[in-house]
Amino acid sequence: MTVGVKPASARRLAGGSPTLLRGLPRLPWIWAAAGCVALLLCCAIGVLAGPVHIGLGTVARALLAPLPWFGTASSIDPGQANILWSLRFPRVVLGVLVGGTLAVAGAAYQGVFRNPLADPYLLGAAAGANLGATLAIAFAPGTSVSGINIVPLAAFVGAGAAVAGAYALGRSVTGLRSATGLILAGVAIATFFNSIQSYVQQTQTSSIRMVYSWILGRLVTAGWDDVLLVLPYVALSVAVIFLHRRLLDALTLGEDEITSLGISTRRIRLIVVVAATLGTAAVVAVGGTIAFVGIIIPHTIRLLVGRSYRVVIPLSVLFGAAFLVLADTAARTIVAPAELPIGVITAFLGAPFFIVVMRSTRGAPL
Repeated sequence: MTVGVKPASARRLAGGSPTLLRGLPRLPWIWAAAGCVALLLCCAIGVLAGPVHIGLGTVARALLAPLPWFGTASSIDPGQANILWSLRFPRVVLGVLVGGTLAVAGAAYQGVFRNPLADPYLLGAAAGANLGATLAIAFAPGTSVSGINIVPLAAFVGAGAAVAGAYALGRSVTGLRSATGLILAGVAIATFFNSIQSYVQQTQTSSIRMVYSWILGRLVTAGWDDVLLVLPYVALSVAVIFLHRRLLDALTLGEDEITSLGISTRRIRLIVVVAATLGTAAVVAVGGTIAFVGIIIPHTIRLLVGRSYRVVIPLSVLFGAAFLVLADTAARTIVAPAELPIGVITAFLGAPFFIVVMRSTRGAPL
């Protein structure tokens, strides 16, 4: 038996993380440009679509109106300007924040747990958010705290509590040495929270319709207050994950090899999971539990561009944002003047995609 000989992949990284960083691929400019163009096109479609026709020229003038040197405010119909600034612009911006965050959080979870089937709700964030929102809708409808509706606040607290519980349970059982232990803890916590939610729904039947409307996801009540509420959390979450994208690449070598190089997998996992959970909890609080975005987008990027997280993370933000804005546009136009829950659209597209990914990976780690 050979003692003290590291595997080839580890020997290449023997100099530590700087050596690792030099060997990773850079973000292809053509894909970055494609992501930006896709996002701009989807945002334009989202702003233009609606029961009231508003032309592209009017949209452009409305965007330039706040700038005093353009002098376009007087040429815009006040009613159309109000529709754009009060309804369509904030809804599209919120869609960008929700979609980009769910996609990048999904990519982060997949990197941490080395499994392409992982999603942002893996550790119980969705179950916690659903329970928090259900309790608020059932027992405190219409209540506000400091001018903020209590439902998103309760959903945020519930999501954070669920993931914190999963982490505490996983640590007590496995000492955080095993990603599998964390996943099982997340399943246990989610099951527990779901059971409480089911009990509340059965005892408060008058609120079931509102609860399911929230659970299926919606951006219907989007306003600038919602955007400002989630923006700090989204910015912090995405920034932390972006800064750790290279270390996520390091995790693909395996925990034993990374530990032998002096890199703490426990620390990486904790930081990335906390950041991804923070962003997920924030966007779920205002948008509901919109499924499959965190699986569809990162995995598609891997198929098209490559597996390096230096590529997957930034492109997940761009294409995740574009995808959700487009899905939201479809949700409010397919059965207009009524609206479908946006979760119905993402599930319709995501469930077949999930099956294909599951069959192709057969549980193989990233």
